[in-house]
Amino acid sequence: MKLTLKVWRQTSPEARGDFVIYTVDGANEEMSFPELLDLLNERLTAESSDPIAFESDCREGICGACGLMINGQAHGPQRGTTTCQLHLRTFNDGDEIVVEPFRSAGFPIVKDLVVDRSPLDRIIQSGGYITAPTGSAPDANLIPVPKDDADRAMDAAACIGCGACIAACPNGAGQLFTAAKLAHLNLLPQGQPERPKRTLAMVETMEAYFGSCTNHGECTAACPKEISLDFIAMLNHDYRRARRSR
Repeated sequence: MKLTLKVWRQTSPEARGDFVIYTVDGANEEMSFPELLDLLNERLTAESSDPIAFESDCREGICGACGLMINGQAHGPQRGTTTCQLHLRTFNDGDEIVVEPFRSAGFPIVKDLVVDRSPLDRIIQSGGYITAPTGSAPDANLIPVPKDDADRAMDAAACIGCGACIAACPNGAGQLFTAAKLAHLNLLPQGQPERPKRTLAMVETMEAYFGSCTNHGECTAACPKEISLDFIAMLNHDYRRARRSR
């Protein structure tokens, strides 16, 4: 395959960025998108040029580090997949592909396609945990959990924190990420004692970095784990209830 890549290059957060066009020959349809960038970087390194900075880790759709805007879509045109699960068979020989970093005021660019996603970590640090006494772990079935609640908690816990929902949202809102991280704790019996405190802390931290949700629905369309908008409704309900109980 021969592909033309129009890649965003930016040497530092303060520098002016621009698109640079590269032609990549010798790719094959079984390659993942990060492997295509690897192929291009091998050539750039051999030419003593600065390779394109981008993030990836597991390359199995688990960690969420690989997120890119591909032809204007977070993680590319294929639904329910991360960038590292996007294979070149999705494209045609001779295509031009536009590659950008996730675009959001909450995700400042570090270099090229790398953005700072640490605000997501700060949301988790503010309340995304359950306080527990030290000691040995209890048996898994010691606390009964209703099947419906367990299923919904598992659906929410599928969120990998890639930030695609924020990059896709016209408002740059962080509600879907925060809602998923809240729901998988707030639905379980172990999460009830700290539920109001957790909800207030995480939502207010989120609002310090990201925009407001107006239910466009782009977030769930871009989410590689297809997290439901229903969790945003649950977040709003829990937040209103927590505010009243302050």
